[in-house]
Amino acid sequence: MLPKWLTQSGLAQNAKIRLFLRSHDHFANHRGYGPYRNQMIRQAISRPFNPEQLPAGYGRWLDERIVEYPWLFSLLPEQSGELLDAGSTLNHSDIIHQPGLRNKKITIMTLAPESECFWKDGISYIYGDLRKMMFRDATFDYVVSLSVIEHVGLDNQMYDPQGVTLAKQSQGSGAGDHLTAVREMWRVLKPGGTAYFSMPFGKHDVRKWLQVFDAGMVEQMIAAFAPASYKAFYYKTSTAGGWQKCRREEAAEARFFDVHQDTPWPGCPAASEAVVCIKMIK
Repeated sequence: MLPKWLTQSGLAQNAKIRLFLRSHDHFANHRGYGPYRNQMIRQAISRPFNPEQLPAGYGRWLDERIVEYPWLFSLLPEQSGELLDAGSTLNHSDIIHQPGLRNKKITIMTLAPESECFWKDGISYIYGDLRKMMFRDATFDYVVSLSVIEHVGLDNQMYDPQGVTLAKQSQGSGAGDHLTAVREMWRVLKPGGTAYFSMPFGKHDVRKWLQVFDAGMVEQMIAAFAPASYKAFYYKTSTAGGWQKCRREEAAEARFFDVHQDTPWPGCPAASEAVVCIKMIK
């Protein structure tokens, strides 16, 4: 077995990317998918992003992160404030050091410690259950929860392999618990503050570790937050056109590919075939 420093070197990563690009189907289970995905996300968040219109072929072969991160940074104000990352989606070096986060006091709340940690940059970490947060009412100016609430109440062992908080989640858990977490995020957000949510969208599908939201579930989630105002953005991907903004009805039958258990089919997405991103003001 080759040493880790060699397999993760820039030369090795570029070789994997070339293999992925030369592959026939560009499936997400290809060993070069991860390096290619990371490279494309870095490029996407370094450039201007118009959430209303994506370029032809944008993010082809990639999962919804290629939309979620640029969408967030295109709408997140640069001014200072307290920001809660509910679910640790921002806890990556390329993301946490983005200019849009530079002036924010960031708290990351997730189930258990992760390999990447940025406490030296002033990032605070809290481990616990999003359905029952320990923060006081109206603590944060911003709440960010990208592709997180679809996991709430389901089997999160892959995110907490040592069982640090899993036992606490086992009682009363279920596919409807995400609404409890949404209400908690409303509670800890200041009046006039902004929340940024995203979740896989399409034909309702409940897997062991996540669920895909349909139109009714999105409406329930918005009602649970009870925003003063909101705007929802729907995006759908295809192998030919990449990710494109669409109407909700156009994504109603979108499917989900689970890289952990599904066998790829021709033209299958890298993960969710559609995603809904919602900006809500309390």
